[in-house]
Amino acid sequence: MLLGIDVGGTHTDAVLLDRSGLLASAKVETQQEDLLQSIRTALGKIRETAGNVEVQRFNLSTTLCTNAIVQDDLTPVGVMVSAGPGIDPEQFRIGDHYEVIRGALDHRGEEIQPLDMDQVERCASRFLDQGLRVFAAVGKFSPRNPDHEDQMIGALSKRAEFLTAGHQISGQLNFPRRIATSYYNSAVWPLFNSFANSVEDSLREYNLFPQLNILKADGGTMPLSQARRTPVESIFSGPAASVMGLMALCDIEEDALMLDVGGTTTDVGVFAGGDPLVEAERVELVHSPTLVRAMKTESIGLGGDSAIGLDREGLRVGPMRRGACLARGGGQATLVDALNCIAEECFGDREASVQGMHDLGSGLHCSMEDAAQQVVRHSCRRLRQETMAMLERINERPVYTVHEFLESRRIEPRKLYLMGGPARVMAPYLSREFGLPVVVPENAEVANALGAALARPTLQAELFADTSRGNLTVPVLDRQETVTRDYSLKRAKQDLAEDLCRHVRESYHWAVDPSEAEVVEESAMNMVRGMHTVGQDIRVKCQIKPGITPEYEGVVKCACKELPTG
Repeated sequence: MLLGIDVGGTHTDAVLLDRSGLLASAKVETQQEDLLQSIRTALGKIRETAGNVEVQRFNLSTTLCTNAIVQDDLTPVGVMVSAGPGIDPEQFRIGDHYEVIRGALDHRGEEIQPLDMDQVERCASRFLDQGLRVFAAVGKFSPRNPDHEDQMIGALSKRAEFLTAGHQISGQLNFPRRIATSYYNSAVWPLFNSFANSVEDSLREYNLFPQLNILKADGGTMPLSQARRTPVESIFSGPAASVMGLMALCDIEEDALMLDVGGTTTDVGVFAGGDPLVEAERVELVHSPTLVRAMKTESIGLGGDSAIGLDREGLRVGPMRRGACLARGGGQATLVDALNCIAEECFGDREASVQGMHDLGSGLHCSMEDAAQQVVRHSCRRLRQETMAMLERINERPVYTVHEFLESRRIEPRKLYLMGGPARVMAPYLSREFGLPVVVPENAEVANALGAALARPTLQAELFADTSRGNLTVPVLDRQETVTRDYSLKRAKQDLAEDLCRHVRESYHWAVDPSEAEVVEESAMNMVRGMHTVGQDIRVKCQIKPGITPEYEGVVKCACKELPTG
């Protein structure tokens, strides 16, 4: 059985599945000050329905790291950077504890200036005196030669609770992005690690011992042990869960838009020919580009609990969320209250929503019904404006999907897929606003949890080859062998894809074709001695493409019929 939980900004959703389909689901309010309690409550609801069951795999999607970064609730990080000639690394300063260490490697990884170890030791002592316990060490050309990073790490490791090394984050030579990614990885580690410990403790309390995975921003999953080392990869897992949930529920074949209307935000995803888009250049965190791979999604500050008000420009919906809707005992009218006044089926105390719309109507000089209609139309109009602005930005550049690169390809949506609690009520309004047919899948209200549960592991492997020395290694697959001087980058990519798929077939019993393995990083650098090229330094990182776990593919598929727009 599979258990999936998505901890959203407003609600925490949980689902339990086996190969026959959905067995149980739950939706509870997220307690932002105690996310773990939200998970426990959701687990309790699942067990009330399903009883004591054996769960083989538990996939968790959480807003924990995303919220910490957005709200600047981060642990201080001591950052050591080694660069040398070229762009001044001070331009990439991040955090309050950042020092550039003298020393340099050239682009081939050859040392041109030894690392100043006296400066490293002084810096390490100062960081520790300032109470810092998590660190990041980043060298400009560390993917070519990690020696300088290793020396910085050596000075810190005995006294550090956690340390991120830039070359372990990525083999790409994008120095600014490696700095930002390493910084954020260490900054969220204490929070994530404590949360992970608590989740494991909670599962033991329920006598559950599943394989525990965390959903990544690219729609795949990683084991908790890996997530503890690279928690930054769990950012934006909520929007990724939405995309994966829609893929699990519907057979999408056309260009399409996805809107997941949550309590605080609406997550937007884009599909090209049925495949979800991914970020071409990795995601940006607080204006700092990183090396985190992610689905191409955006969050619009408008959801079911977005507060309604009047200002000089007239009606305003969101982006602020000031608690629950009136129907649930809150103190200010929200979009949900407006929907309550136009829906046949209502949420909570409809009379409280009606009173709120009466009050709003007085300010707008209209009836309660007209006020509710104005709120819903205003919200749909804003969702369309921001979604189409996103689409226009996408169409200005080449498009990347989870399966291929599409150059000079404009996305022209033919259908709008809606998810989230308010989806069915908003469907006809959004259909008219976008001018598109609308689909609201069955179980759309827990689609995120379904996406988390059904996402397959995106197992990774890295290949390192030095053709001048004639050796090749794939550490995670325990592969070591000799190669000849003519061993090429093309051959390395092919070999690694085949090896990774063979490992998946043998270890996980998946029938994975090499086409399902994608190269996410690659480099080949000529190695020169004197005036002659003596070989190449080849590095390739490959992973299984994000998708639905093969043996569960189709178990929650539904008809996904277009709704009448009326």
